[in-house]
Amino acid sequence: MSSKEDLYTYSSQEPEIDLDMLIGGVKVNYFVLCKTKLWFFSHFISQEEDSELTAIGKIIESLFFRDVKTKNIIVDSKISLDFVKRSGKLIIYDVKKSSKLKAAHYYQMLYYLWYLKKIKGIENVEGRITYPTERKIEKIKLTEDKEKEIEDILAKIKEIVTSPKPPLPVYKKYCRKCAYFELCFG
Repeated sequence: MSSKEDLYTYSSQEPEIDLDMLIGGVKVNYFVLCKTKLWFFSHFISQEEDSELTAIGKIIESLFFRDVKTKNIIVDSKISLDFVKRSGKLIIYDVKKSSKLKAAHYYQMLYYLWYLKKIKGIENVEGRITYPTERKIEKIKLTEDKEKEIEDILAKIKEIVTSPKPPLPVYKKYCRKCAYFELCFG
């Protein structure tokens, strides 16, 4: 690919993949944040391995929750729960560095709750998004309306990731800190 235009017209003849097996919490998060980032990530164009922000998030999680014994639970290779507690019900936790991208965190947690209920059959579960550096905890519950909203989001994600080219990027105030910034606007 020699130019940015080539990147946006790139298509390949890869083997057909069951898209239901590929949608996970990160894709729901990216759907809320940026449709272009979602497309790139879904086509295995990953920029975040070397991201300083990702590394900082992992350090914060390890520092603030070192006493938690059961951490980083992967369910069906679709959702990654930072940790889980039982208190009369199952409570799942997702640790975030900052609440600046709160809407994306919220929908990611809703997806986790939806997945546990609809796919795994776990009814009595709640979510907590923890922002340890801000000393905030957001409690999240899955309602029938939110179940429908998640199902609509999943359908839209499938449309985006099956498109032969990514949606054009839309500049937002947080783009400059994104690992994909150069790919979108470079």
